[in-house]
Amino acid sequence: MHSVWKTSIRFTLLTTVLLGLGYPLLVTGIAGVAFPHKAAGSLITKNGQIIGSELLGQGFSSDRYFHPRPSAAGNGYDASASGGSNLAQSSKALVDRIQGSIDKLALENPGHPVPIDLVTTSASGLDPDITPDAATFQAPRVAKARGIGEDRVRALIEKHITPRQLGFLGEPRVNVLELNLDLDSLGK
Repeated sequence: MHSVWKTSIRFTLLTTVLLGLGYPLLVTGIAGVAFPHKAAGSLITKNGQIIGSELLGQGFSSDRYFHPRPSAAGNGYDASASGGSNLAQSSKALVDRIQGSIDKLALENPGHPVPIDLVTTSASGLDPDITPDAATFQAPRVAKARGIGEDRVRALIEKHITPRQLGFLGEPRVNVLELNLDLDSLGK
């Protein structure tokens, strides 16, 4: 019986070291060599300073920028409090919030339907992308605020549309942070 306990303890220690330490370190090392940008968090830098990640949404409220999806994460885009609101479709608070957002956005671009992703939060509350329709809906506001032609803004949106993966997975999308950075590079 004593031998069975020794074997069990040895096996537990061995698998803990191999699978709990060795394997994660090996995979992390391989990822760091094979995919250094992704393994480091897909960070975006400007002038040597980290300003965000391709993978996490950020809040933009100025009319000069494209706005992301609303966030339910903490006080907004708080990665340490990631998560949805968990409000049901029948929740009056949810319906009132969405209707308020629709009413506000309808004033921004009268006569055009408000894209659903501009009024609903993602499951994580940190979605970095919006649909091409949501970006196009915001183009008149951004163009007016920056004093540039709407056609230039629409061309910039087209440049930033990421198609479906492998032609059929997911939906076309636009990364808001990357689009806004490119918008700033126009100098207006």
